[in-house]
Amino acid sequence: MIVLRSALFIIFMWLWTATLSVLYLPLLVLPRKAMLPAAKVWLNGVQAGLRLLAGLRFELRGAENLPPGPLIVASKHQSAFETFVFHLLLNDPAYILKRELLWIPFFGWYLGKTGVVAIDRSAGTKALKAMVKGAGDAVAAGRPVVIFPEGTRAAPGARLPYHSGVAMLYGALKVPVVPIALNSGLFWRRRGFLKKPGTLVIQALPAITPGMDRKAFMAELETRIETATDALVAEARQAYPWV
Repeated sequence: MIVLRSALFIIFMWLWTATLSVLYLPLLVLPRKAMLPAAKVWLNGVQAGLRLLAGLRFELRGAENLPPGPLIVASKHQSAFETFVFHLLLNDPAYILKRELLWIPFFGWYLGKTGVVAIDRSAGTKALKAMVKGAGDAVAAGRPVVIFPEGTRAAPGARLPYHSGVAMLYGALKVPVVPIALNSGLFWRRRGFLKKPGTLVIQALPAITPGMDRKAFMAELETRIETATDALVAEARQAYPWV
């Protein structure tokens, strides 16, 4: 049954995405803000498909830790789910992502139109400076910035190093950093076809305020995210034995 429901969701998502990709073409020549409600229509459709076809819902905990205005959201990264869900949870977020994603026909065009901070990861120090500049522009405009400190998806239980880019943003932008824990990888695996039923949890933890030493900040961020993520994964595995 999980295989069938997953297949139905994948078919729906491709058809939904293909249809809107054509209908949204005029938005590419309109101001950036015109893309924001259109993106939410696509995202709400994807969420409805997940819920109705795959039996997968999501729950946000700690919403009070995501106030409006400029801040940095530093999220655990386990699946494709969190690469888009923050558009539903935040007001006009600026994702930090690798520039190669913008080269994907249609999807990349619309992604760029939402106002992301695209980074050439092969450019070394120059890329970090460009990231700080782009994120600074977003914060100056009152937008939250979303970054995945690990830089890539990690399976539940896996430990990847946290990169220094998030510390650079913390030191340069002087805004709170909200750590995000989640258990998405149990339900939507990083390279898996199956979308398993259950309730995927995203937990916004209390913000880390500006002013900490760089090394202490990195240790605090990783400890908070990994501890809360381990708890969410254990909770889900107890509630949903099939994950």
